[in-house]
Amino acid sequence: AVELWCVAKNNAEDAALQSAIDWACGPGGANCGPIQPGGPCYDSKDIQKTASFVFNDYFLKHGMTEDACNFDDTAALISINPSHNGCKFPSSKNSSGSFSGSTNGGGGQASDDVSSSSSILRRWIYILMAINLLFASLLIF
Repeated sequence: AVELWCVAKNNAEDAALQSAIDWACGPGGANCGPIQPGGPCYDSKDIQKTASFVFNDYFLKHGMTEDACNFDDTAALISINPSHNGCKFPSSKNSSGSFSGSTNGGGGQASDDVSSSSSILRRWIYILMAINLLFASLLIF
């Protein structure tokens, strides 16, 4: 089975990440002890790392589904271990249960924005199709 982690997207707004952290640490029931001052995952200067730890904990506790790794589209699933320094991120493989859903690619840094790659690819396909149609119409006339 592929190991998966739920992390913050690198293009997510800080305010949206903070709001998601607040919800996950409150009503969401995520374990936010490690991100508190003095904890192994505390980093007051990097909200993405902080959010990633919280998002991953929530994801593991709530069925490891795609819906459990969304947070208003500020999170994505990755297959690269985001653990850093003393901050260890448990993966879907270490947790009981199994992931249900599809993964969003891999490669690059842990917090790559995986959602924008498909829209970029789509744009290139449209551009190439337009160029192809242009050349085809020139050959006909």
